[in-house]
Amino acid sequence: MRWLGERLHPMWHIAALCYGLVSGVVLAQWWSGASWWLIIASIPLISLVFWQRRRILLILTLGAGLLIGLARGSSDQAQLQLYKPLYGQSVRLTGIVRDDADNVAGSTRLQITYIKMGETSLPGQIWLSLRGNPAIKRGDELALRGVLKPGFGNFAAVLAKAKLDNIKRTAGGDPALELRDTFADGVHKAVDDPGASLGIGFLLGKKSMLPEDLLEALKVAGLTHIIVASGYNLTILVRLARRLFAKISKYLAMLVSCSLVLGFIAMTGASPSMVRAGLVTGLSLLAWYVGRKFHPVVLLGLVSAITVLCNPSYAWGDMGWMLSFAAFAGVIIVAPVLTAYFFSTDKVPAIIQILLETLAAQLVTAPIIMAAFGQLSVVSLLANILVGPFIPLAMLLTSIGGVSGLIVPTIAHIIGWPAQIMLDAMIAVVNWCAEQSWAAVELQIPWWIAVLWYGLTIAAVWFMKWRSGYRLRDASIVT
Repeated sequence: MRWLGERLHPMWHIAALCYGLVSGVVLAQWWSGASWWLIIASIPLISLVFWQRRRILLILTLGAGLLIGLARGSSDQAQLQLYKPLYGQSVRLTGIVRDDADNVAGSTRLQITYIKMGETSLPGQIWLSLRGNPAIKRGDELALRGVLKPGFGNFAAVLAKAKLDNIKRTAGGDPALELRDTFADGVHKAVDDPGASLGIGFLLGKKSMLPEDLLEALKVAGLTHIIVASGYNLTILVRLARRLFAKISKYLAMLVSCSLVLGFIAMTGASPSMVRAGLVTGLSLLAWYVGRKFHPVVLLGLVSAITVLCNPSYAWGDMGWMLSFAAFAGVIIVAPVLTAYFFSTDKVPAIIQILLETLAAQLVTAPIIMAAFGQLSVVSLLANILVGPFIPLAMLLTSIGGVSGLIVPTIAHIIGWPAQIMLDAMIAVVNWCAEQSWAAVELQIPWWIAVLWYGLTIAAVWFMKWRSGYRLRDASIVT
């Protein structure tokens, strides 16, 4: 009983508040009648908790966060009811393209937001498909018509086989996108496809240029994460910048690293995985700069709460958001504990570290993938070991090739030759892994098994942490 009465660091109560908030937003899908009065009701609970800070009061903190999350989620759920009378109706609307369009089998698939139907603004985002491959970029305003259907996941509605009436593009409206596309053109002058498109995917998360067969091979091999805008690409850049500039000045290292975070998000787009990666990296950098560290469990809760407060639909079926947080939990929580338990030292061979991080990420993301998509990549572990260690070098060589393509295009192919060799070799490895008969298996599991899987994983990680004596606070993505 004395253990329950111990005072805790306030960050643990903040973490409990955040996890409760996320849970409340999730529950708002089925119980959306909550009002903003719940937030007022939670204030006395929060005040009591942070006054006493006892371990036993964590349950109250969790409950207070649940009330806030229900109120926030219910607010957005109420707005989404505007779509119900429109389902099955032929509509004309306009919207802004949220991210790069995907060209699949002669059609274009994309997402739009800031939606208007006449003078009426509609909340959320719509998934739509168009025949053909029109020249559409992120940030374009589209005028569309078609039959509106109920959405799926975090999409409020679907507009399948829509008719495109007009594309409105503002010149210079997205300087970061213009810079990204200009640099991509430079890479193509130095490196031939599909290597050039793979290198651009590494650097900028732009996968729309990749051929369909290579995209499918990356999917089967469990390597899609290396060519989408994600924390993996960003972490490589930030770690390199921090270590390089910290030798000169801690302030300079912080300034350059934060600039990289903001610039990378601006060029790749604010996808759920990039928002998560940017917040995690930014908060970790801030803690490093002031000489502190975030406990990974606290950081995970804090960032997930911030993202769903800004956009509750992330928690209502956005696979990118779910997989991004799951992979992060695997790399920053499960992998260090595995390393400490099996090796009892931080100094393990790089190949072993990659193996453990890949295994941990797969362990945590597999239940979501199997429950949502009914597929599991068996070859992923091998593919990540064969390809993963060479990605930083491939990014560096692609960068050199891209710069040469912009400055000295006449000899860019010569300067880009090392990147060409490296990228072509990686493509060969990806194709070989994907071609194996055992590369992937069809395996659909119900969500209750996924929950059980996570329960057993948490218990196993807690046991290994207890036996090894490892302090999770020592884990960091920027050091």
